[in-house]
Amino acid sequence: MPETPPVNAGFAAGEGHYLVGLDLAGRKVVVVGGGSVAQRRLPNLVSSGAQVHVIAIDPTPAVESFAGVHVHQRAYADGDLDGAWYAMACTDDPAVNAAVVAEAERRHTFCVRADDARFGTAVTPASGRHRDVRFGVLAGGDHRLSAALRAAISRALADGSLTVEDDTRRPAGVALVGGGPGDPDLITVRGQRLLADADVVVADRLAPPELLAALGPQVEIIDAAKVPYGRAMKQEAINDVLVAKAREGKFVVRLKGGDPYVYGRGFEELQACVAAGVPVTVVPGISSSIAAPASAGIPVTHRGVTHEVVIASGHVPPGHPDSLIDWAALAKLRGTLVLMMAVERVEVFADALLDGGRPPATPVAMIENGSLPTQRVLRTDLAHAGEVAAQEGLRPPAIVVIGEVAGFTDAAG
Repeated sequence: MPETPPVNAGFAAGEGHYLVGLDLAGRKVVVVGGGSVAQRRLPNLVSSGAQVHVIAIDPTPAVESFAGVHVHQRAYADGDLDGAWYAMACTDDPAVNAAVVAEAERRHTFCVRADDARFGTAVTPASGRHRDVRFGVLAGGDHRLSAALRAAISRALADGSLTVEDDTRRPAGVALVGGGPGDPDLITVRGQRLLADADVVVADRLAPPELLAALGPQVEIIDAAKVPYGRAMKQEAINDVLVAKAREGKFVVRLKGGDPYVYGRGFEELQACVAAGVPVTVVPGISSSIAAPASAGIPVTHRGVTHEVVIASGHVPPGHPDSLIDWAALAKLRGTLVLMMAVERVEVFADALLDGGRPPATPVAMIENGSLPTQRVLRTDLAHAGEVAAQEGLRPPAIVVIGEVAGFTDAAG
């Protein structure tokens, strides 16, 4: 006979569930089943501090290797819920799931039944997190609706259209935020959240301008390129601005293009803040050295083709007293070379690599405005790279990729 939901379930009508947060830290939780459903549940269970036990005949590799989880590779047996505070029946066998729920009922242990929530004694909400706040959505069993509402709330909290005023939870000091390669959608979720909380934003010229345009009128935006520095070094003046604004009690976001630590002088700014006693947070960004090639259909690594990636700065030419790069050594490498800030000297760098023995036919791709609608890709070889860059009027910001992968396209790569 088909199973009949408990008379008090009320799930189909979206009623009858009592929302509560469980303290599972140090407490036993049993998950029966080791497939994709169980796999999705594990991260939140582990992060809650629960002692998670998975019982599955054939767990997926991800479940089997999940850190902090005890995996028992066998079939479920009555008694497996002994000592459990919470249970989940996540197998693809309705009879097994029913048996797990039945044992949980006898033991007065709340249990989620993943294949048909009506027969369980608990349901898993679509949950999200904003700073230290967790929230969950139940939509009467409509998982698509609950997931959509969760996503909408997360977006609204991230972009500031939904705010919760709580000065005790506001960030303090300075955040060094990587804005990504150019497309405003490529900033990290954490970076976007901190940007929405900023009182002051000190921005590089390569920081996505759309992110700045979305800020409210109360946010002070300082163009780092226009910081008055007089006789001081420009970087020192930027450091001083970050520290001074933070000491005024304002939360300062230093918004950079790419990643703060990839030719972004982020560590210098961190050192200045630490020396001044200003709290500082570093939020990594998607570096254009990787993202620009990817947006052009070029993987910087590829199995059987290249096992190494070298990212080099082109702000000074080979042989310059300030250069720290051994160009002859780079020429001997077989992998991918990514040049940043090299637009003005493409021919000089190409000649240095050719002189060091890199084959003239080595593919080269030059990506201008990577990830933006104005992105342009120039393809050539090492022997003609400088000539093509000059003829086509290559302009910064641009990334130069040298190596076999530079010959890949979306169709052929």
